[in-house]
Amino acid sequence: MPKKMHIKLNVNGKDEEFLAEPRELLIYTLRERLNITGPHIGCETSHCGACTVTIDGKSVKACTIFAAQADGKEVTTIEGIGGPDDLHPLQNAFKEHHGLQCGYCTPGMITRATKLLEENPNPTEEEIRFGMAGNICRCTGYQNIVKSIQAAATEMNAAKEAAE
Repeated sequence: MPKKMHIKLNVNGKDEEFLAEPRELLIYTLRERLNITGPHIGCETSHCGACTVTIDGKSVKACTIFAAQADGKEVTTIEGIGGPDDLHPLQNAFKEHHGLQCGYCTPGMITRATKLLEENPNPTEEEIRFGMAGNICRCTGYQNIVKSIQAAATEMNAAKEAAE
């Protein structure tokens, strides 16, 4: 059995420390060890994006990275973006514009879309589709996901302008 490694992560603003085998994938660390179940296990090959998280400001598929590779880093999951009593504008837009159906891909979609809007606060439809290409949804046909992201961008930009 491989020697366990001492891992430190900051997940959704909370420091976590644990021992893990070098081969433990971050998605399993989050779901099984830390009980953070927003990121889903979909394909386990990096194709679907259901496991998308943000690590030190970059979108990452948690099924493609070992927990040891995330050592010392900040990890944000859907749980760190907003909650039931304080929805992020993207979460609210997905709800209001029917950007989800079964909901399995939604945490990864919203996590990726959050980063997309940080990088490009006013994306075109084409830019949204390109920016979200690594996240697959088998239910919606994507049009309502695009509408949801556009609506959230509009709301977030209006809030930013009002604050200035």
